[in-house]
Amino acid sequence: MPQPVVATGAPAHDDLARLAQPVATSVPWADFRVAAIVPCHNEAGAVEKVVRDLKHHVPGIDVYVYDNCSTDGTAEAAARAGAIVRYERLKGKGNVVRRAFADIEADIYLMIDGDDTYDPAAAPTMIRTLIEGHHDHVLGMRQQLVDTAYRPNHEWGNKILNRVVGALFGTNVNDMLSGYRVFSRRFVKSFPALSREFEIETELTVHTLSMRASTATMPVGFRERAAGTESKLRTYRDGTKILALIASLARHERPLAFFGLFAALCMLVSIALGAPVVAQYLQTGFVPRMPTLMTSIGLIIVSCLAMTAGLILDGMRKARHELSRLAYLQHGSVGSS
Repeated sequence: MPQPVVATGAPAHDDLARLAQPVATSVPWADFRVAAIVPCHNEAGAVEKVVRDLKHHVPGIDVYVYDNCSTDGTAEAAARAGAIVRYERLKGKGNVVRRAFADIEADIYLMIDGDDTYDPAAAPTMIRTLIEGHHDHVLGMRQQLVDTAYRPNHEWGNKILNRVVGALFGTNVNDMLSGYRVFSRRFVKSFPALSREFEIETELTVHTLSMRASTATMPVGFRERAAGTESKLRTYRDGTKILALIASLARHERPLAFFGLFAALCMLVSIALGAPVVAQYLQTGFVPRMPTLMTSIGLIIVSCLAMTAGLILDGMRKARHELSRLAYLQHGSVGSS
């Protein structure tokens, strides 16, 4: 699988300072409809600033704030800042993204959290990168502006999940849990959005890899949450859900490898159990350990069935990817003539 296009150079301070420069008068997205999707659950203390910053740095952008079961006046705060407020009653970030991707019509989509942890000043450069590179996905790779931006255990947990996905799908993943991304229309309209909660970033990353969508990565500032707001992410609970999603996606996207590994393990255990029984039969002509032999034969059958299932599902996966690719190609790339 081709490697994603990755921005090079030292991102730490020079790039972040450059991203904070005022937006030029002539903007490359002037001829495009640009929509920002801001999922929010009880973010009244931060969302107003996020909306105003996006409108300042990306002139002409439509900011859609999706109030997801908030009880603290999030919708009112977003409306004061000039956002288009919509509601999603099914709780969970994945449900919000699924609804927004289905409802909003635009050429370029920007997704950012409503907690003011991501730097909106990076948005113009991310959008410009998408347009000029004819990409379908630009990932904002988080760079801490303060040492306490990441919650305890989140940074190393993110690194572990990046390595797991990279190993499963054969490519490097820089920051798969980042909630700051820019998408083309054809990416959004070909994305199934099956996740309900914080697993949505993982699903977006895997969709990018499986579709081999053109991707660029660039550094974005990442800071602590606004005072008076609380993170909804639970490290171990949501980490477990993400791992379960990765296993499920590996089964769907790499069925031959998934079931092939299971088949190989069953075969090895079968050989380990059955070889001594067969050797004893050849020497004495008797099979005194019949239960062991039957277990060995049963594992061989299971191994063959697993391999057969893997082959069938791999064929179905290829057909599904062909259909997804056709749906993807129904929309032109950003900037195409």
